[in-house]
Amino acid sequence: MTQRVRVELGDRSYDVVVGRGAVGELGSLIPRGVRRAAIVTQKSVPVDVSAQLPGSIVATRHLVGDGEAHKSLSTIERLCAEFAAAGLTRNDVVIGVGGGMVTDVAGFAAASWHRGLPVLHVSTTLVGMVDAAIGGKTGVNIAAGKNLVGAFWQPSGVICDTDHLTSLPERELRCGHGEMAKYHFLTGDDLLALDLDSRIARCVAIKAEIVGSDERESGRRAVLNYGHTLGHALETATDFALAHGESVAIGMMFAAQLAAVLGRIDADRVAEHRKVIVGEYGLSVEIPRTVTRARLIELMHHDKKAVDGLTFVLDGANGIEPVRGVSERAIHQAFDALSVP
Repeated sequence: MTQRVRVELGDRSYDVVVGRGAVGELGSLIPRGVRRAAIVTQKSVPVDVSAQLPGSIVATRHLVGDGEAHKSLSTIERLCAEFAAAGLTRNDVVIGVGGGMVTDVAGFAAASWHRGLPVLHVSTTLVGMVDAAIGGKTGVNIAAGKNLVGAFWQPSGVICDTDHLTSLPERELRCGHGEMAKYHFLTGDDLLALDLDSRIARCVAIKAEIVGSDERESGRRAVLNYGHTLGHALETATDFALAHGESVAIGMMFAAQLAAVLGRIDADRVAEHRKVIVGEYGLSVEIPRTVTRARLIELMHHDKKAVDGLTFVLDGANGIEPVRGVSERAIHQAFDALSVP
């Protein structure tokens, strides 16, 4: 049995379908009048959605390379060239099938081709289902940092078929747990008390409500970046040897230490972060010894939120919220607490 979660955005609202066999509902999400579908995926993704499309739709397959090196502007240029060769018009659809990297790239390509055509996402990873495929953020990386070039482009629908999770490596599941732990701190919900399908649907509902209130991250939506300022820097500094969810887990622990340095939370709240992230979700909060704080600080200055000095999303008496103008001295004190060289 599947569950539907609505992302309310007026005339751009859409459904996220969660559960075993959800891919069977893909056809119900396709906009009217579509004649062609460009399926953007990876060779390593063992999911073929072409059989779920109406027989009147001509589908073409477009591959993205594995690894963050392929999350690039050159990939977008190549995809758009392939869309042109396939005769894709503004009345057709792009379907991203894969994890967060694929849906980010497919979404940005869809936003760019003919200045925007519909996109659907079939998420095949846990981190994609609870975060990356929802909310309309698309983008690619450049040398200066992660996701610095992109667009807000909402999908016409999202499929989260939990059958696709059965073959995921343990590390991919850990990545999803990093984002799930984030929702724990945003809401206080004990997500681990739910079965997997309900847990994913609850994460989607939390994100949907936040996105519905602040689509373009002018205010409240920034809380979804909890742990991401350091997290993105860690991904770049390790050349993505640390995966997204693993980096976010470390980033949340760092954010807790930084909030304590700033007097926003006490030692008990810091200990609760460690209990949830390490004890309940089984994630590491150790920063690799090969990474220096100087490099991390340099990368954090390039973060998208850094419009008024170094900006972090931090816990506090009013809950989790953006904090601007954080001093490097405070950051060094937080790094001291985590024994970062």
